[in-house]
Amino acid sequence: MDKHDKELLNEIQWTFPLVTRPFDAIAKKFDTTTEFVKERLIQLKEIGVLRQLSAIFDTRKLGYTSSLVAMEIEDDKLEHVANQINRHPGVSHNYERDHQFNLWFTLAVPPGSDLKKELEKFNVLTGIKKVRMLPTLQLFKIGVKLDMVEEKKHKVAPTEEKKIIKNIEFKPTEEDKNFIRELQKDMEIIDEPFGKAAANLGISEKELFEKMKYYEDIGVMRRFAAILRHRQVGFTANGMIVWKVPQDRISEVGETLGSFPQVSHCYERPTYDDWPFNVFSMIHCKTHDEANEMARSIQDQIHVDDYKILFSSREFKKTRVEYFVENSFTLEETIPVS
Repeated sequence: MDKHDKELLNEIQWTFPLVTRPFDAIAKKFDTTTEFVKERLIQLKEIGVLRQLSAIFDTRKLGYTSSLVAMEIEDDKLEHVANQINRHPGVSHNYERDHQFNLWFTLAVPPGSDLKKELEKFNVLTGIKKVRMLPTLQLFKIGVKLDMVEEKKHKVAPTEEKKIIKNIEFKPTEEDKNFIRELQKDMEIIDEPFGKAAANLGISEKELFEKMKYYEDIGVMRRFAAILRHRQVGFTANGMIVWKVPQDRISEVGETLGSFPQVSHCYERPTYDDWPFNVFSMIHCKTHDEANEMARSIQDQIHVDDYKILFSSREFKKTRVEYFVENSFTLEETIPVS
């Protein structure tokens, strides 16, 4: 990747033009040609850097129930258990982390489903020693934006303003579900990429853009943007910093953490006797040293002494949940042949 690629990826992670010919608008901003922009993005897809260009939806606003799950797995069973868990359509992220709880994944289920019962389906797997459900109690931030251009990296400081979302209750209709099924698809890199979605929905592009703007205003669609593959662009030190925050400071600390540009996700989650950490924040760095230094800098500013960084040592699954696509899941344990 050259400087042009990195500048381009920085731009479309942050914002993507919701217009008939978006690549013309991007080309104009970078004082180049539409063909150049399309060629570079197609190439970045082919080499595995650009994972997807699509709408990014808020799981909870759509009525889905989700949780982070931590498991302690016997070392020799870890890969087998992880691969079986990956089969569940509601599992989007699944990582080995360097901790006693060595498998961490997210599980989401559609409206009307029982999250706990879905999780219990994994009980047939051998090698699971402990399971801890860690659902979101407070959401402070969600939105991965990787700083691709070294000269434009943000200072490690709480400088971001929180996006204002209209507090409107959203109960998706069948029409909404059709929109969401269409908008979550990976967009083609062609001159008029929104035309196909509008045609499939039987509406004009103007109506499509109005609906997308409405979804964004009420927080149903977080944004329309590019999703990158972290590791392929050099962000191999993906650290989950977990903080033991005094109860009366959780909201204050969470809001401050969420305003650091380097923090992509920040949540309050429940504690257990064997898990005392209640605030979770994600950072994405190129080395462990950089991540540790960043954590210390953040710690100096939020004044919470008790924290750990859990690095992902292996990525078993990273995808997007497909919303309102009917899938059922059953699991019968098969013992792996060694």
